[in-house]
Amino acid sequence: MLNLQSQSGYRENKMVMFATTVTSCSYLHFPKRLSVTRQTIKCSSTTSSISASFDLKTYWSTLREEINQKLDEAIPVKYPAQIYESMRYSVLAEGAKRAPPVMCVAACELLGGNRLAAFPTACALEMVHAASLIHDDLPCMDDDPSRRGQPSNHTVFEMDMAILTADALFPLGFRHIVSHTPTNLVPETQLLRVINEIARAVGSTGMAAGQFVDLEVPANAIDFIHEKKYGEMGECSAVCGGLLAGANDEEIQRLRTYGRAVGILYQVVDDLLEAKSSKNKLVAAEKLVNEKKEKSYVGAYGVEKAMEVAEGLRAEAKTALEGFEKYGEKVLPLYSFVDYAADRSFSFADHV
Repeated sequence: MLNLQSQSGYRENKMVMFATTVTSCSYLHFPKRLSVTRQTIKCSSTTSSISASFDLKTYWSTLREEINQKLDEAIPVKYPAQIYESMRYSVLAEGAKRAPPVMCVAACELLGGNRLAAFPTACALEMVHAASLIHDDLPCMDDDPSRRGQPSNHTVFEMDMAILTADALFPLGFRHIVSHTPTNLVPETQLLRVINEIARAVGSTGMAAGQFVDLEVPANAIDFIHEKKYGEMGECSAVCGGLLAGANDEEIQRLRTYGRAVGILYQVVDDLLEAKSSKNKLVAAEKLVNEKKEKSYVGAYGVEKAMEVAEGLRAEAKTALEGFEKYGEKVLPLYSFVDYAADRSFSFADHV
């Protein structure tokens, strides 16, 4: 076992990239000891030596194109046309990264599953994700005017249609899993576990709970909100991929820990980047204390604590992957997602 921080120049460079990303703002003070946060993250020598050369952007972009095609086929325009056009507007938005479905496929392939077996569930995850975003953006929720580089669904199709659109996408996702997953690749018992996992993630103990608490605005609930609103989708995506491939209980638990950590990590880094992009302290302060929209780790705990949380999540996600060393290079997509969530080393701007 190797300590990536002390023995891998690549790891050191990635940590510097992360710190540089969130410390280059002139008006925020960052203690020197946080310029590169030290973590002891163990990984096999195989993963350590070749992870730097893994081309995540190509892997992700290729899968993204395939998933976009599958989603286009999954939501044809029928009668009444307007609701289908509204569904397609949100699900097929060009600015969508497709992180949940890509993570699902990567987890399935890690454990020896067939990519074709994962695509229906991957599409369902994107439908569920899009539905949750439509609801989040409503004036009675987070009241966001834009999403994925385009006007929010309710600003284009009105609130009543937006609500119906999200309501239609949730069951369509479940139906798509049942009707399109090859039965010769995935037993029905495994599909039932997948459906149960998605229902758990979006329900009253999952994302819905997070949104409710978010609306209540308790001062000490930021951890719960991030765990439920953002961690649940990452956890569900990784676990569904494992279930489709027939993962054992230990592997499912590792994927659960991994996916949740990555989901929260992505949002914490978003919070840090949002603070960095603000033009001055006043704008940043006003935005971060806005009780309706901008509850974040930076707003609740400050930049220093948010950075510590991010590196802790990064370490937690990579530690969870240690149990998959026997699968060799197949773990690299999941491993690379962790660093991408922290460093944002590329964008999809040239693809959208």
